[in-house]
Amino acid sequence: MKVRATVICEQDRHILLVRKPKSPWTLPGGKVEPGETAAGAAIRELYEETGLGVDGLLYLMELETTSTRHHVYEASVVNLAEASPQNEIFDCIWYPLEAVHNLKISDAALRIVKAFRRRL
Repeated sequence: MKVRATVICEQDRHILLVRKPKSPWTLPGGKVEPGETAAGAAIRELYEETGLGVDGLLYLMELETTSTRHHVYEASVVNLAEASPQNEIFDCIWYPLEAVHNLKISDAALRIVKAFRRRL
């Protein structure tokens, strides 16, 4: 089973979403490398995908799908206005939390966002 660190950045009821070319939107994140903590992977992946630096990190939940275990964190970022696609990421957007279901979005990301909305 793959282990992934997934990050939610929320600001004014908008969340940060990313996507690779010809892929659905998803939350920033990626594989936890050997010897790396899930929190460390969350910080690294957010920076690698969006250029954002983390000011604080809060563990929210674990979500298991058929092939992946997601460790989900909420991140406070220091430079949120500077989010821009980096490396393999084609695009990133701040999208209204209440309208995420209208996007072509990965199933896991949609499940995570729904759980996150319940805690707000």
